[in-house]
Amino acid sequence: MDLALLYSGGKDSSLAALLLDTFYDVTLVTAHFDVTDDWKHARDAALELGYEFETLELDHDVAESAATRMVEDGYPRNGIQQVHEHALESVCGMGFDAVADGTRRDDRVPSISRAQAQSLEDRHGVDYLSPLSGFGRSAVDRLVESHLHVETGPSEEIPKADYEGELRTLIATEHGPDAVEEVFPAHVQSYVHGRR
Repeated sequence: MDLALLYSGGKDSSLAALLLDTFYDVTLVTAHFDVTDDWKHARDAALELGYEFETLELDHDVAESAATRMVEDGYPRNGIQQVHEHALESVCGMGFDAVADGTRRDDRVPSISRAQAQSLEDRHGVDYLSPLSGFGRSAVDRLVESHLHVETGPSEEIPKADYEGELRTLIATEHGPDAVEEVFPAHVQSYVHGRR
């Protein structure tokens, strides 16, 4: 069966791919808004891991709406959730048997409720999988440490292809660089450089 996994090039979505490829023909799909070329980081990580890779361009209006919401809220949570839900809806239309993401049990955002998952499955005729939903942060970190080569560091310095990079760019363009600092707290990101 063919599966599309939303992919950022980070440790969570990379570990999700490793867990799923025993059962599915996994294609890593990076959803983007064509604001930056950050998607190339995910492509490079996918090649290092040996998976098929595709990109999916999302509706730019969703990015604008999410960026505005983040600035109004003063934090990224609701905007990231909005973008992730749009990305899942979009990838469901690509013709795969199943779709998945790298959300973990402890993630506050993005997260997909049971009702949202059932709605995706019913409306699109796909299986929705979240293989890390039973794993806490420490379990993920231990598995990643033993199976992947990972670079970690401050979010603004790590090459990655998650939604955050493009949303940071939009916010800086529309609201100025200081708005980016106000919206996004300092946090650590990861980027995968291959298997161990």
